[in-house]
Amino acid sequence: MRGKLIVISGPSGVGKSTVVKEVMAQCETLQFSVSATTRPMRPGEVDGKNYYFVSRDTFQRLIDEDQLLEYAEYVGNYYGTPVGPLDEALAAGRDVLLDIEVQGALRVKSRRPDAILIFMLAPSFQDIEARLYGRGDTAPELILGRLERARWEYTQAVNYDYLVVNDNVDKAVSEILAILKAEKCKAPERLHLLKEDN
Repeated sequence: MRGKLIVISGPSGVGKSTVVKEVMAQCETLQFSVSATTRPMRPGEVDGKNYYFVSRDTFQRLIDEDQLLEYAEYVGNYYGTPVGPLDEALAAGRDVLLDIEVQGALRVKSRRPDAILIFMLAPSFQDIEARLYGRGDTAPELILGRLERARWEYTQAVNYDYLVVNDNVDKAVSEILAILKAEKCKAPERLHLLKEDN
């Protein structure tokens, strides 16, 4: 059976990375899709694990050769999902999780209508602001850009299948794991079980 494509997105500062890391730790059957990006590597990140860190020229080549399922520019940098490894995992029956921004998620849904889209919210918009300023790794003018972007992203939440509020990491993780389990219980996934015993 073909694997499921799960997309999680939400504004910068919503705590997405922490939640996704814990979901991956608790769900051994889930494979993480590593995105390509032109943004600089942050302390502690590993090339090929967190992202494929590439030049703008390399990213443009991936676009030109149609090697990305989706791509978008976000706060001056490009992000995209390499299609080869993704399709290989899905064909092998593995579920794949994409942690991508909203524009990219909507492009995935248009190209892969069976993708499951999960939007992560902060308890309040003030929480996003506090988290961004509290990180200490982003210039104030960039934070203002991210907050403006977050306001737009919130307007796109209606296009998602599920909304998860990250007011508590464990609760957010359990909700996402419940969504994954529910998706596996849908009728089309289990119709093959309706065979009569002879």
